[in-house]
Amino acid sequence: MTPHLHRAQPYVLALFRIVVGLLFACHGAASVFGIFGGARDGGSIPAGTWPGWYAAVIQLIGGVFVALGLGTRVAALISSGSMAYAYFTVHQSHALLPLQNGGEPSAVFCWVFLLIVFTGPGALALDGLLAARTPDRQDRDRTAERNSPVSV
Repeated sequence: MTPHLHRAQPYVLALFRIVVGLLFACHGAASVFGIFGGARDGGSIPAGTWPGWYAAVIQLIGGVFVALGLGTRVAALISSGSMAYAYFTVHQSHALLPLQNGGEPSAVFCWVFLLIVFTGPGALALDGLLAARTPDRQDRDRTAERNSPVSV
């Protein structure tokens, strides 16, 4: 990889994370609140309906957390799992291939979020900002050792 591409990698990854997170959150908001064209029938999914409403809440919250880079890996893992569940329980029974069963968005989101689990949030993430504000655990442990009374 050329040095220019290498330097840009954390920022491109951040842009990727932000765009995917916003798209996922919009998908969830459409289903929960009936905005952006709503759920499949144009409205919202009734609260508490299994599994659609819970999936939509995961999409909304998970998408926001991934876009912000807050708890990115955990939010991406939960989001990936919810899309795998959606693919295998909703779409797979209709046909074998995602193109045939309408499961392409579920399959793509599943793999994209799994990638984010392993690559991390990249630059411009709240995770990094919060980590920079908290002292390193080793520094805290050393300080605690110095300040604790020695027991014999």
